[in-house]
Amino acid sequence: MKVPRDMDDAKALGKVLSKYKDTFYVQVLVAYFATYIFLQTFAIPGSIFLSILSGFLYPFPLALFLVCLCSGLGASFCYMLSYLVGRPVVYKYLTEKAVKWSQQVERHREHLINYIIFLRITPFLPNWFINITSPVINVPLKVFFIGTFLGVAPPSFVAIKAGTTLYQLTTAGEAVSWNSVFVLMILALLSILPAIFQKKLKQKFE
Repeated sequence: MKVPRDMDDAKALGKVLSKYKDTFYVQVLVAYFATYIFLQTFAIPGSIFLSILSGFLYPFPLALFLVCLCSGLGASFCYMLSYLVGRPVVYKYLTEKAVKWSQQVERHREHLINYIIFLRITPFLPNWFINITSPVINVPLKVFFIGTFLGVAPPSFVAIKAGTTLYQLTTAGEAVSWNSVFVLMILALLSILPAIFQKKLKQKFE
């Protein structure tokens, strides 16, 4: 299975897989699953095109669950890989950024899942950076997986919906409209509101 690098690749792959899917449904699903997780595990660009492609190949509920699960598992494998061999890289090349994010994590330690969801929805930190630095700054793997699984759902929703009109797209950027950006910002705000209210209440009663 060729990894799509642009929208033309995604269209060509979608055309081929849609033909094979009817006869080799399980094989195509497993190949998609494995490829998506591979890209996420090793922080290789291209998963956005696979997210769009899922909307073309599968019913929306299945596509959304598949993308969220692949993202959660792939990011978790990247987390574990970084835990085993990535610490020297983080300490050498990302020290300043990792220290700053570590401070943010400590501030949100009591509501870390909400914070991870917020980061996954918003573009403030690259996903690869979150994946490789989380084990270094002691973000628990369970919290990391749950936050990722839930947090990638809103942006994946946008990509998957765009996949239903795959052949009308010319770039991945066309999958995102101003309306979808606005909705994502609202969802990001809602994800962090419980943490803000909890913090305010705690300050009030102390």
